[in-house]
Amino acid sequence: MDLTIGPLQFNWPAQQWADFYARIADEAPVDRVVLGELVCSKRLPFYADRIPDAIERLERGGKQVVLTSLALVTLPRERRAAAALFEDDAPEVEINDLTLMRWAGKTRPFSIGPLVNVYNEGTLRFLANKGARSICLPPELPFASVAGLAEAARAENVGCEVWAFGRVPLAISGRCYHARVHGLAKDSCQFVCDRDPDGLTVDTLDRQAFLTVNGVQTLSFNCVNLAGDIASLAGAGVSSLRLSPHSGDFVRVTKVFRSVLEGRTDGTGVDVELAALGPPMPFSRGFMFGATGAE
Repeated sequence: MDLTIGPLQFNWPAQQWADFYARIADEAPVDRVVLGELVCSKRLPFYADRIPDAIERLERGGKQVVLTSLALVTLPRERRAAAALFEDDAPEVEINDLTLMRWAGKTRPFSIGPLVNVYNEGTLRFLANKGARSICLPPELPFASVAGLAEAARAENVGCEVWAFGRVPLAISGRCYHARVHGLAKDSCQFVCDRDPDGLTVDTLDRQAFLTVNGVQTLSFNCVNLAGDIASLAGAGVSSLRLSPHSGDFVRVTKVFRSVLEGRTDGTGVDVELAALGPPMPFSRGFMFGATGAE
């Protein structure tokens, strides 16, 4: 089973972004890294000039590099940027908006990200026949569905990946929640989402942490953690686990998962260690195993 680092979902300063991927390249025991901007195209110019160096260093470190698409392509400049992802000398593309399928095909490597609703075997087979090399399943799927889709993926000879760590992406909007919280318009947001490196917590009226907002994106407050379920996922035929970046010692997070994968650590005993490596986020596995996160 492989380990994939998904695209950074948050707005980090360019130097922090570069330092993060330098450490991943040199120290993280992962197989695949997805780079680029998933959430808001306005963030990309701050670090776009650092992407080529990050790709080169990651590949030198033995990682496969994949470029992500935006989750929601709406503007002409975003469409042009999406088309540029499929230039001949570019790495594999992870599609998170199906409008990009117009440029994808069997002659150009691409994969499917977790924001595409692959809920059944028919959808998986359709995407596989279009040339998808791997599919990261939506994080809200239950285990029985994951097992069925993993079996279908094996039959189509495509990879099947599961979201195994990180706050879950729930929705993307044309409206910027971060800007609104600070009394700003989306077009003049002043990039206030950079004040919250792991998202801004949203409480219920009873002051219970409920969701997280990240610019135009809504995520869970809880952090999915399937480290204790790796054996079950491997037995179901899942070929890769996705770890979503957060602040803290994320390289150590990848090492914990690798240790469980290789049988050097018991997955049932790593929650305390993982909790100490990142921001204060309660762990949850409710989507996968049929219980609410609070339980």
